[in-house]
Amino acid sequence: MTEYTPIHELKGIGEKTEKLFWKLGIRTVGDLIRYYPRAYDIYEEAVPISEAEEGRVQTVTGAIYGKVQVSGNRAMQVTSLYVKDLTGTLKVIWFRMPFLRTTLSRGGVITLRGMIVRRRDVLVMEHPEIFYPSGKYEEKRGTMQPVYPLTAGLSNNTVMKAVKQALESLPLEREPLPEQIRLKYHLAEYNYALRGIHFPEDKEVFCHARKRLVFDEFAAFIYSLRKLKEESGRSENRFRISPSGEVERFIKELPYELTEAQKRVWREIEADLKKNLSMSRLVQGDVGSGKTVIALLALLTVAYSGYQGALMAPTEVLAKQHYESITKLLEEHRIPFQTALLTGSMTAKEKREAYRWIQGGEAQIIIGTHALIQEKVAYQNLALVVTDEQHRFGVRQREIFAEKGEMPHVLVMSATPIPRTLAIILYGDLDISVIDELPSNRLPIKNCVVDTGYRPTAYRFIKNQIEEGRQCYIICPMVEESEHLEVENVTDYSAMLQEELGNKIVVGCLHGKMKQEQKDRIMEDFGEGKIDVLVSTTVIEVGINVPNATVMMVENAERFGLAQLHQLRGRVGRGKYQSYCIFMTGSKAKDTKERLDILNKSNDGFKIASEDLKQRGPGDLFGIRQSGLMNFRLGDVFQDAAVLQMASEAVSVLSKKECEWLKKLENHTGNSSVIL
Repeated sequence: MTEYTPIHELKGIGEKTEKLFWKLGIRTVGDLIRYYPRAYDIYEEAVPISEAEEGRVQTVTGAIYGKVQVSGNRAMQVTSLYVKDLTGTLKVIWFRMPFLRTTLSRGGVITLRGMIVRRRDVLVMEHPEIFYPSGKYEEKRGTMQPVYPLTAGLSNNTVMKAVKQALESLPLEREPLPEQIRLKYHLAEYNYALRGIHFPEDKEVFCHARKRLVFDEFAAFIYSLRKLKEESGRSENRFRISPSGEVERFIKELPYELTEAQKRVWREIEADLKKNLSMSRLVQGDVGSGKTVIALLALLTVAYSGYQGALMAPTEVLAKQHYESITKLLEEHRIPFQTALLTGSMTAKEKREAYRWIQGGEAQIIIGTHALIQEKVAYQNLALVVTDEQHRFGVRQREIFAEKGEMPHVLVMSATPIPRTLAIILYGDLDISVIDELPSNRLPIKNCVVDTGYRPTAYRFIKNQIEEGRQCYIICPMVEESEHLEVENVTDYSAMLQEELGNKIVVGCLHGKMKQEQKDRIMEDFGEGKIDVLVSTTVIEVGINVPNATVMMVENAERFGLAQLHQLRGRVGRGKYQSYCIFMTGSKAKDTKERLDILNKSNDGFKIASEDLKQRGPGDLFGIRQSGLMNFRLGDVFQDAAVLQMASEAVSVLSKKECEWLKKLENHTGNSSVIL
C-alpha cells in the first residue's frame, strides 16, 4: 500500500462509503492520513459532583439514587435519574433511550461522562456516556479520542478505523527534515508526529506531534513564498505616475480630515508609485481605520496620470457597494472619470458592455470580483490593482494582469490586525504600511460580556434599537447542531427570534451553506434596510458596510478567538449612531471571562491580537480549532507564532538541496494554494 492507493482498498470502505469520503476531499490513503482531527475527546479524572461546571463535558462517579424515570411521549421520551456522591446530587437525562430503565434499575455505583447544562437554574448532565460498572472508565481515563470533521452519513468511528488501518498498513517514510534542524527546534520525527496527531497517548504526545506538523506547514508556505518572490522579483515601473493637484483638492474637500496615520501611509504609496520598481505594498489597518479612502486616492492618482486602476473585492455584494459609493463620490466632487463594474453574476450583455468600456479605456476605475482576471477582460493600460487580503493576491495573479498589459502596481488591503513580525513573514513579498489610528469622528463601540441570563434584556434592547430605526446582527457559531457542542443553531434560532420579536420586525438568516446568489441577496436586503435583524454565522466577517447597524450580539462568544470576535464587531460602529456589542457566553469558567474581558475593555485590534497571542496556549487546542488567518490545516499564525518564526529561520539557513523535501510538503499541506 502507498499514499496513492485509493481508499476503497481499505477494509470496510465500499462504494457508498467511498463517495462519502470523496465529499470530504479524501480519495487516497495519503489524503486520509492528512485529514487531521478537529478536536479530541479527553477522558479526564472524575470530579466531585459539587465541582461540576456548567458548559463543560465532565465525568462524575456516584451511586444511583432513587428510581429511574421515563417521561414524555413516543416522539421524545426522556429517561432521568439522580446520581449521588459524598459532595452532592446531580440529575442526569437521556433522550430517546427508554431501554436504559432496565439496565440502570439495578442500582449501584456508576460513572457518567457528558455535558453539564443549566435547566431551570439546576445543573443537569445531558445524554452522557455510561460506564457501568464504574471500573470500566479506568480503561479510557487519560486517553484522547480523535474527533474528525464529518459529512452526513459518515460516522466518526468509520473515519477513525480507516485512519488507524491506513497508518498500520503504510510503510514508514524516510525522515525528510535535516537532523540539525530537528534537534535545534526540538521537533518530533515525522512518522511519530503523523501517528501522534491522530491517536495521541496523552497531551504531551499531541503537543509534540502538532508542533512538528505545524512547522512543516509553515516551512512549506514560507519556502513557496520566497521561491516565487525570487523567480519574479520586482518588475520595472513602466508607468509615469506623478502627484496630482486634483487629488490634493479631493483630499481637502472631504467632509473629514485624514488622520496622521492615513496621511503617512498615503505618502508611502505616493512615493512607491514614482519609484523605478513597481509597487507591492500591504496596508494594514484596523476595522474602520479608513483604508478604502487611501485605496481611492491611489486609484485617482493613477487615473489622473492617464492609466486605469482596478479594485478587486472578495464578494459581489461588497464589489457593488464599492462601485456605488465610489461613483457617488466622483459625481459629488466633479471628478471626470468613469467607473465600470464587473462581477460573475452580470448578464452576458452587461459583461460585453463592461468589456468594451474597459478595453476602450472609457472606464478609468474598474471594480469587481475575481471576474477582473478572466480571459475575456482586456485592459487598455492597467497600472494599479487594489485587492483584499481574502484573495491573497499573489505572483501568478499579477502575471495574469501583466499578460493583459504591463506589470501593474499592487496594493493589498488587510483588516486583520497581526503583529508586524508575523506580517513580515507572511507577506514577505510586500512592503508593509500600518494605519494605527481611528478617525476622531468615530464613536467608540460600547461592549458588554454577559451570561445567558441576560438574553431577555438583550432582546428588549434590540427591539428598542429597531424601533428607533436601527438594525442588528446576531452571530451564531454554526449552522447545524453538533453532538459535541451545545451551541446555537442558526436556522432554529432565527425562527425562535422571529417569534420572540413579533411579526413587525423582519428577521433574516444567513449561513455558509447557502448558495452565493442567496447570500448576496440577503446581504443586499440587509444593506437596503429590508431586514431588521440578521442572524448569521461568521460569513458576515467580510461583509458590506451598513452604517445603520448598531448592535452586534455574539452567541457562545467563548467559541471564537479574540481576533475573530474583533473582526465581527467591526460590522457595527460604521455610522453616526452609537453602536453596541454584546458578547454572550454560556461558560462561567474564570479563564473565559478573563479572555472576553479584553474585548470588553478595548476596541484596539492590534492590542487585542497581541493579547490573543499571549493567552491562547496548548489548552485551547483541545477544543474546536480556529480556522487561522491563512488556509493551513493545523497551523494558526497567532497561536503558533513561535513555530512560524522557527520555520522562517530554518528556511533561511537551509540550502536549496536541503529544501527539496519542502516541495513534497507543498502537495501534502496544500499551501501553494494559500499564496498563488
